[in-house]
Amino acid sequence: YFWLIIIGAVLSWVSPDPRNPIVRFIYGVTEPVLYQVRRRLPFVIVGGLDLSPIVVILAIMFAQTVIVQSLRRLALEMSALRVFVG
Repeated sequence: YFWLIIIGAVLSWVSPDPRNPIVRFIYGVTEPVLYQVRRRLPFVIVGGLDLSPIVVILAIMFAQTVIVQSLRRLALEMSALRVFVG
């Protein structure tokens, strides 16, 4: 999804053919999330520049970091428990 957001942002700068099936797919997948960000955080559009893709990318990176750290901690706790019980 990270790369789809980046590709969608780049496509928005070059004005591709909106009838192209690949362009429609990318916009169809990314636009619902970007729309929600724009609606909830209206200040992400600054001087005509839409910063919502950056907000979504930062949210994805934050979520990945939190999830990976949580899973790593859980795995360590489970392995310690297995040694203790085992």
